Amino acid sequence: MSAAPQSRWLLFGVGALAAVAALLPWLITGARLPLQNFWSEIPSAVPVVLLPFSQYAVSLIFALLMVGSAAAGLAGRLLGARTARFGTTTLAAGVVLVQLLAVVQTALVLSTLLPDETAAIVYLAGLTGGALVTVLLGALATVLIARAPRAGAVIGFTAGAVALGSWVAALIVPFGSVPDGYPFLLTLVQWVAPVLTGAAIAWAGLHTPGRIVAAVGALLIVWVAPAAMTGIGSALGTRVYATMPAEMLDYGWNVFLLALLTPELALRPIIATLVTAAVGLGIRALLARRRRAAASA
Repeated sequence: MSAAPQSRWLLFGVGALAAVAALLPWLITGARLPLQNFWSEIPSAVPVVLLPFSQYAVSLIFALLMVGSAAAGLAGRLLGARTARFGTTTLAAGVVLVQLLAVVQTALVLSTLLPDETAAIVYLAGLTGGALVTVLLGALATVLIARAPRAGAVIGFTAGAVALGSWVAALIVPFGSVPDGYPFLLTLVQWVAPVLTGAAIAWAGLHTPGRIVAAVGALLIVWVAPAAMTGIGSALGTRVYATMPAEMLDYGWNVFLLALLTPELALRPIIATLVTAAVGLGIRALLARRRRAAASA
């Protein structure tokens, strides 16, 4: 089925709009460039940037980009992007274009405010490279959600769900502010990824080997991804290791293993995902039984 030109433009606009909307948790802060450890003094006019380039905001950068990609994929699937000629490609292009503009604009602004030394160059390259990798992973998530069979879509949904937890937390407590008065909401945030992943597994079902593999893969992502983000964030956010990359890597690895293998941290998301999936699959089976009964009657 070929898409009319306006349909392709619609999908491109939907992708771009999703990418822009996903920046909301950062934009509501005023979007001023975060303080940098390389600054000997704060610039008189701190510029506006589209992404919070800082070693303390790595998980937030990931969330801002990945949530936009996943939202675009979901919108594309609902709009039937896979049935339109180049529909998914156009949708993903809208997301990627906006996100690349955000990465480039932020990197260029930051580059003018960093000292001309090796450590600062490595710092900027690391943040820029990490953001670009996230854009690529996000594009994959967009395609999986919008176009892939349900097994592939589950993986894309899971990536978006993991990022959504940090995204919602940044809405509740904007970057740079002090958490105060929202303990209940912040407690609920930790269940966002497991519940949404379990719902995605239930939506896909377990009727084929591919869907079973996808469900297992989703469980692994829910288990490993938060621990990886904790390890990376802890390592990059520790100033004492800023000039000691080997020690920083070792520290991050140890934090990752601690978050991954501590039962009270690791089992909760896995159990929550399994329970949500089981409930969803049970409801799905009940509805299917009722439909069969109504058809036979």
